[in-house]
Amino acid sequence: MSLFLHSHPLASFCHKVLIAFYENATPFEAVHVDLGSEASRAAFFSVWPLGKMPVLRDETRGRTLPETTIIIEYLDRYYPGATPLIPNDFDEALQVRLWDRLFDLHVQEPMQQIVAERLRGGGDPSRVADAEAALRKAYGMIERQLGDCLWITGDSFTMADCAAAPALFYAETLVPFVDQPRLQGYYDRLLARPSFARVLEEARPFFKFYPYRERLPARFRPDEAAK
Repeated sequence: MSLFLHSHPLASFCHKVLIAFYENATPFEAVHVDLGSEASRAAFFSVWPLGKMPVLRDETRGRTLPETTIIIEYLDRYYPGATPLIPNDFDEALQVRLWDRLFDLHVQEPMQQIVAERLRGGGDPSRVADAEAALRKAYGMIERQLGDCLWITGDSFTMADCAAAPALFYAETLVPFVDQPRLQGYYDRLLARPSFARVLEEARPFFKFYPYRERLPARFRPDEAAK
């Protein structure tokens, strides 16, 4: 095995990269990182001292790559599959990279801010309100962008959709989609995508640790899964 992905099955940014792997059935070995374990933490920091997940290690090429977008770009270049995640056309690729960034910065980040405030015992209500407003603004942009498109930049599933799926999955539990039928339809298609469905199934045992687990889709709630 050449590729080793250091990740955690609950982490949304790790989900983004896992979707890319599963889209093209790219062989890899998952290395579960438990930051609560001293041994696991030390092993991970020896690979990537900054301690941010996910991180890809390619033993064959002697490369260690952090950052989700960089990892997916690397896979698309050196381990391509049937689903190109970055278009060859420069303008189309630029659009994919733009929406990849928008989902990471304007959906993932405010979503994680709200979760972080919850973990602090409620945190600062003004920061939560600001993050919720940021999500609503992002939802409006996504709704306009989708138009009649199947996926966020057109009719092909790309890196931008890999970014969208986990970001929207968690964000919807915090600020539900309201009066955004295109976004809701897009979200439903993402949930049905086999690569993302696999990621969510693997994450299911860990959703009990999500602080807003009661707002997850019914089939992912710990109490429902136990039935």
